[in-house]
Amino acid sequence: MFIYFLFIRIAALFGHRKARTLVRGQKETFAKHLQQLSELQSPVWFHAASVGEFEQARPLIERLRREHPQQKIVVTFFSPSGYEARMHYNQADAVVYLPFATRRNAKRFIQALQPKMAVFVKYEFWPAYIRELKKRNIPTYSICSIFRPNQYFFRWWGRTQLKVLRSFTHLYVQDEASKALLAKYGVNNTSVAGDTRFDRMAEVIANGQKINGSKLTPLAQFANGCERVIIAGSTWPEDEALLQQYMSRQTENAVLPAKLVIVPHEIDAEHLHYIFNLFQGRIVRYSALFGPVSDVSRLNILQRADVMVVDTIGLLSSIYPFGQAAYIGGGFGEGIHNTIEAAAYGLPVVFGPNYHSFREAQGLIDAGAGRSISSYDELEAALDTALEQSKLIGAKAVAYVESELGATNKIYKEIF
Repeated sequence: MFIYFLFIRIAALFGHRKARTLVRGQKETFAKHLQQLSELQSPVWFHAASVGEFEQARPLIERLRREHPQQKIVVTFFSPSGYEARMHYNQADAVVYLPFATRRNAKRFIQALQPKMAVFVKYEFWPAYIRELKKRNIPTYSICSIFRPNQYFFRWWGRTQLKVLRSFTHLYVQDEASKALLAKYGVNNTSVAGDTRFDRMAEVIANGQKINGSKLTPLAQFANGCERVIIAGSTWPEDEALLQQYMSRQTENAVLPAKLVIVPHEIDAEHLHYIFNLFQGRIVRYSALFGPVSDVSRLNILQRADVMVVDTIGLLSSIYPFGQAAYIGGGFGEGIHNTIEAAAYGLPVVFGPNYHSFREAQGLIDAGAGRSISSYDELEAALDTALEQSKLIGAKAVAYVESELGATNKIYKEIF
């Protein structure tokens, strides 16, 4: 751990933007927020690495807030992208960075916070914090966690870290395979609960769109009259290069041309510049459709474009209803992003080859609602099929999501 945190600090010194933001945020927790945290009375503490993990904690947080409005709640993040996206989350009494997981930091942070209990999401197993919570007899839970034989806990050099897992009060895992694997290594404080993100999306859809309609108007106008709209969520350059090939083929050959909405994972200037160069003139920037633009000019711009890039955070889950198929990015890198949102809205889902660490992706494939691709030819075939059979495949996606509901209720009843 020490080497990992040292590497982050060195990267920050050499100007790495995320590392610099992370180091600054860690320091601010102690410098600016510690007094605020110490004034809260026995808060429930939720920790998530980033936005995706936060969405797994969110159904529990919001139910706790509804049913126990006086209960104080603290949310911590490790990732700058998570913190920056949810730093103003109004269901928590405090949102801060989690200080680097050294023994000294863990002791100081928990001493100030004095939590009633701690809930860690998915892959968050910081030994220094877990041990300090165990030492103080504070109930500590892991939710939506998932385990595989190649994780460091189960390698010869990582077996000592199994003690960390045994230190949890309980681990709520996503599937039977995780429970069986843990039992093989003597970790029995477990039960299968599933993934709360399915409940979260069902609740969002049941409650209707909560985003101001004016923010979605340009998307509605862009999709209007087109029956072949692809929503590409959380994309990276490798994904965008394949999608550009597909859109070029649409322009040249398709009888019914498609439109593409790209919601990049990173919206920094460099990445946006790359996307605009890639699609060369056929693309419109979402944020440019606001401000001093007349309705006539806006419609003219939208009619000429067949690609829109959404350069605003927080809209993705509200954009899926405008599409007939979804492409989820990240599969040519560390791993795909959230497929559940698109599936819950009834969209066929296509993604890259690195999906095996994501149970829901395999679930969608098994249900006939998802497809993995590793080349342009496979992408073309998958998107063509998804667009042609959108309703049929989309119905399978919804059925799969509905079959996975219930994790929030199980965990909430047992913890609270």
